[in-house]
Amino acid sequence: MATSTVENYIKQLYLLGQERPGAPVLMGDLARAMRVVPGTVTTMIKALARAGLVRHTPRVGARLTPAGERLALQMLRKHRLIEMFLVQTLKLDWSEIHEEAELLEHALSDRLVEKLDAFLGHPKVDPHGDPIPTAKGQMPERAAQPLSELTPGSNVTLSRITRQDAEFLRFLTEAGLQPGRKLKLARRDPVADLLVVTLGDGREVSLGSKAARHLLVESESGKSKRKK
Repeated sequence: MATSTVENYIKQLYLLGQERPGAPVLMGDLARAMRVVPGTVTTMIKALARAGLVRHTPRVGARLTPAGERLALQMLRKHRLIEMFLVQTLKLDWSEIHEEAELLEHALSDRLVEKLDAFLGHPKVDPHGDPIPTAKGQMPERAAQPLSELTPGSNVTLSRITRQDAEFLRFLTEAGLQPGRKLKLARRDPVADLLVVTLGDGREVSLGSKAARHLLVESESGKSKRKK
């Protein structure tokens, strides 16, 4: 059985790999994500390579092997189902569930995970809109794009939040921007680097373009267009 440290490294390697598909994960990026010094990462990566979970090329980076990817998806499935349980059943705020899920995911057996999935009604996404891998280790795909890339007039549904620190999530809660919310990109202010979105109730919310990049949206009836 993999240790919690191994599981955390494998999961983080998968997430970093999704940011740059096809490219190896750089040791510096992994060290920052794990909040450790590069030497610690290098030692762990070598151990993961010996275990057959990672392919490591010195001075280039690391990639998960098929076995490593299966473990990563198992951990993400546990983590995201736990987050859904904490919000849906225990009514915790979505800004405070990540650390709890980080602790609990290592303790759940596969049998308990499937019981939890059934109890929750087999959700497809977690409270942040992140897809939940299936029991067979498949990651669902959704046709979403950053809000920052749309042109004014686009009607969309907010589907996923990729930045999940507590401060940002609390801001989104106050603004009424949570997955499932329908909105319209009303206008851009290039001088102030702001986007203004209109919610279904008529409220307007202003966002910086950096923040808008972390809001993934899905088009409604093909009306959304990328900016040129």
